[in-house]
Amino acid sequence: MRTPSALSLGKAKAESQTALNPSSQTMFNRSRRNLARWFTLSMGGILVGFAGVLYYQATVEQLKQVDQLLYRKARVMAASVKYEPCGDCQHLNLNNVPFFGNGSPPLDSGIVYARWYNAQRRIQRFFGTLPTVDQLDDSPEFQTVQIEPGQPAQRLLRQITLPVYLRGELIGYLQIALPLAEMQDELQRFLLSLTLWVLLTITLISLAGWGLGGIAMQPIREAYDYLDRFTADASHELRAPLAAILSNAQVGLIAPLEAGQPKHYRLEKIAVVAKSMTVLISNLLFLARRTGHLATESLQSVDLTELLHQLLHAPTLQTAAQQVTLEPVLPEQAVTIQADPALLTQAIANLIHNACKFTPEQGLVQVRLFTQSRWALIQIQDSGRGIPAEDLPHISERFYRVNKARSREAGGSGLGLAIAQHIITAHGGSINVHSEVDRGTVFQITLPLS
Repeated sequence: MRTPSALSLGKAKAESQTALNPSSQTMFNRSRRNLARWFTLSMGGILVGFAGVLYYQATVEQLKQVDQLLYRKARVMAASVKYEPCGDCQHLNLNNVPFFGNGSPPLDSGIVYARWYNAQRRIQRFFGTLPTVDQLDDSPEFQTVQIEPGQPAQRLLRQITLPVYLRGELIGYLQIALPLAEMQDELQRFLLSLTLWVLLTITLISLAGWGLGGIAMQPIREAYDYLDRFTADASHELRAPLAAILSNAQVGLIAPLEAGQPKHYRLEKIAVVAKSMTVLISNLLFLARRTGHLATESLQSVDLTELLHQLLHAPTLQTAAQQVTLEPVLPEQAVTIQADPALLTQAIANLIHNACKFTPEQGLVQVRLFTQSRWALIQIQDSGRGIPAEDLPHISERFYRVNKARSREAGGSGLGLAIAQHIITAHGGSINVHSEVDRGTVFQITLPLS
């Protein structure tokens, strides 16, 4: 026949083994994803920066070739300018200059316009587009311009303004422009090719990061597995003797024994301490198993209105609130979020239990639910003795007690708020607290709506 301790031992071991393996796998997958993500982001950032430098160098090189072509054409035209004697003066002759003379312009020149300005920067002759102003400004030698201001960037031109000298004397300025459409098309093709190669390479980097992350994470995975085995063994080794102690104490209390005798009192004390240690170990194992955000598959649509209604009418909570007035203020409509209902119930129940525990008899504990923007807010307000300001930043720390003597008398282990904080954070929410000494405390849970 199996004894209660043996049954508890088997149950504790089975629970710990089934609960911890998914946690280890989740921790491993999360760490692997983070490693692969940062590897992809870092290598992808370097690759994008390198591609940007390549594109910039290609643009500079293409522009340099256009400028060289422009300069050669301008030199050929400038060499055709002649000065002819006319009495006591000399006359500027542009008849032999391409685009300015009487002959037809070359068909394959590609020049959009050509302009001649005199030494005083006034327009004298032009071919193609008439300039908007007849006075040459102090523009740089090479310049990128548009055919018409406000037109799309596809109509860009590359322009050169070349001063022309004859025997060391400035006689005018030659200005010509070539279209950049061919260069832009070539750069767009290069950019498209570069973008496709970058995307393909980043995809390969991501896959390589995932594979390499798995290889690099093998020692860490072994550490996670070892942690799981250790937690499972600790759960088994700690729960089994506690279960045996508790069962034997309960058996001793059932046996005929006059209440109030020292033996009876000792058995009751053993049972109470064993139960307290069992709860403490369960809470510690809960905090050890739960890390980070919850897995998506564990979440489901939860109506907070219905969940709070059921929680406030649960027998355990009604027992805890026997000496106080528990007042719910819940909306009539549903307030829906994505959550793990069991864990969320545990977190809210911890806060309500604390409020009832530290509220004096005939005090008031009020539970309110409402929405604000895209958030659901649960407020648990009590009329207890409050929390000193210096203790507020530490109340969610493990084993922290505001009043250690009163907490131990009330049976607290200092883990209830830590567990609640852990669960709410895993749901993407937060817990805020406002308290005044001798005036009560308000805990506010904020959770994202569906």
